[in-house]
Amino acid sequence: MGFTNWRHTGATVGLLRQGMGVDVYFEEQNIHSLSSDGELMLSILASYVQEESYSASENKKWQIRRDFEQGKIGGIVMLGYRRTSDGSLEIIPEEAEIVRMIFADYLGGMGKLAIANQLNEQGILTKNGNQWSPESVLRILKNEKYAGTMILQKFYSENHITKRKMTNEGQLQKYIIDESHPAIIERHIFETVQKRLQKQKEQFSSIKPTTAVYPFTGKIQCQCCGKNYRRKTITTGVVWICATYNTKGKKYCPTAKQIPENTLISICCEVLGVSEFDADIFQENIEKILVPAPNELIFIFHDGNQISAKWKDRSRSESWTDEMRKKVGERSRTSCPKEQ
Repeated sequence: MGFTNWRHTGATVGLLRQGMGVDVYFEEQNIHSLSSDGELMLSILASYVQEESYSASENKKWQIRRDFEQGKIGGIVMLGYRRTSDGSLEIIPEEAEIVRMIFADYLGGMGKLAIANQLNEQGILTKNGNQWSPESVLRILKNEKYAGTMILQKFYSENHITKRKMTNEGQLQKYIIDESHPAIIERHIFETVQKRLQKQKEQFSSIKPTTAVYPFTGKIQCQCCGKNYRRKTITTGVVWICATYNTKGKKYCPTAKQIPENTLISICCEVLGVSEFDADIFQENIEKILVPAPNELIFIFHDGNQISAKWKDRSRSESWTDEMRKKVGERSRTSCPKEQ
């Protein structure tokens, strides 16, 4: 092994082995990693390697930033565009239509999940050949490049050692280049979408996050998809719903059905033979609740016993809250014509 290669790889391996208490002998250099001379030499060479790595990293950063200032871009893989031989971006017509459809559907009132499900049902894949998700739809909707603008240096490497990708939130300068390439989405459409996304974000952020753990958390499992049920508050009250059904829709978990929390508590009381629900008694006795089919539950006890139970859907009148009844009453009064 040549000295140059040894300096980069051997020093690193030697230091790693030292930490493990293993001696590494380098024949060409006649060095034992656990000897005092070997330890000193490895430390010195490791410092050289780290310094060279830092210098190479800084040189690369300098070159990238010069390219940013001149409007040059690196490798970009995105739906709707291809890179030409001169490095510019060129529209791919058939992919551009998919991008336009996503923007049009979102402005038409469809949510990100609904758009993702529609694309998957149509057999349309992402640029990387994957299934669509709400997150991948959001990346399309937020990408300023579809409006013909480049924002460069949105991300950066944490340092030359970890090379962890970080989001640039003001730590470094960003470079904005308008009309850098042909746009797929008109500017006013893109800006309208951004306003709607921001409005939804503000509405969501106004809801205080909770880290509360409920008695049923991690206990209810859907046998159709294998995912756990999660707690969700809807207009009719609190329910427990399959995670797959909640995030992807009925098509991906057709047998799942949301269970009203009050109904779940009543069934637990019947199964456990208690008049009032007690979280401690529930935890001590029930290991898991399986959901094999709609309106059916299987309680698995810690001792291995099982009890099956069925439940009925609430009637429409039972599912209405006082607030819902009040709104309907007000709507009826305002819609009825006044007597002349």
